[in-house]
Amino acid sequence: MYAIIESCGKQYKVAEGDVVFFEKLDVEEGKKVTFDKVVLVSEDKKVEVGAPYVKGVKVEGKVVANGKGKKIIVYKYKAKKNYRRTQGHRQPYTKVEITKIKTAAEKAEAKAETKTAPKAETKSAEKKTTTKTATAKKEAVKE
Repeated sequence: MYAIIESCGKQYKVAEGDVVFFEKLDVEEGKKVTFDKVVLVSEDKKVEVGAPYVKGVKVEGKVVANGKGKKIIVYKYKAKKNYRRTQGHRQPYTKVEITKIKTAAEKAEAKAETKTAPKAETKSAEKKTTTKTATAKKEAVKE
């Protein structure tokens, strides 16, 4: 399963477990990040394309590090004028590890599981109360 997300004016192809370098994000190390601008999701042979984004799909990630890239040299030169300028630049980045791609179907399944779990507990509680009342009725009949 993979997804194409839009962040910082660029599009990135990500899958669970990937480590991606984004432009500088305002998030501290160790915090979670969610990307909700998902352009495309591919699961096995099923592909969903958004117009412009796919609804109900989110990509979650964890910020591994914030840092700066390799230094590049910017050199300006004009011929015959003795004009030479050197300047360096290091582009800041945020390193993110993709932890999960949440689809709308997975969200619906998670909600269904949470709804069914309390019902099972209430049924077992009802059975216990009915057995207690049944034994109490039997004792009342014997007396």
